[in-house]
Amino acid sequence: MAEQSQTVLLVLSGPSGVGKTTVAHRLLEANANLLRMVTCTTRVPREGEVDGQDYHFLTETDFLAQIRAGGFLEHAEVYGNRYGTLKSSVQDALAAGRDVLIVNDVQGALTLSAMARQDNVLGKALQTLFIVVSDVSELRARLEGRAADKADTIEERLAIAEAEMHQQDQFDHVIVSSAREADFERAQNIYQNAKAA
Repeated sequence: MAEQSQTVLLVLSGPSGVGKTTVAHRLLEANANLLRMVTCTTRVPREGEVDGQDYHFLTETDFLAQIRAGGFLEHAEVYGNRYGTLKSSVQDALAAGRDVLIVNDVQGALTLSAMARQDNVLGKALQTLFIVVSDVSELRARLEGRAADKADTIEERLAIAEAEMHQQDQFDHVIVSSAREADFERAQNIYQNAKAA
């Protein structure tokens, strides 16, 4: 009987605008066993978003009850809304032999990693990956290029990103972003090597 490969809990992070979402989509397309973890939020669904697919949309009361019960691997308040990753969802997926991908902001990723390392199964599966750009001017060009944010929002994101970039040494793997395809290939190699470990 063939030996089973290691299940992987891949936590993907980095400053806003570095291409985390693009890399995550490519990883999910290329790896049938990799499951994107759906996180919880108290924010109102945007047009076209589906409960249980894009997010688990919870009331403030339900979210706070999960916090009190210790149900989250990590949770945070961002721009007035709460976000969190359910511990049971991650544990259930890994127990079923699935690999789990979580895309998170830097603080959330570090909190989640610290919590996961306290659990034997989650700690063994955990691989953290940080995507960063070579400097802040490159990030500014990307944020301005996607034309999704106002100038003051871009400045706020850049200030946060500069602080976040100093935390890259707290991650297992760091990718200095270049081209989208190259970023994906490097992330794919990290994932495949973790599976083979």
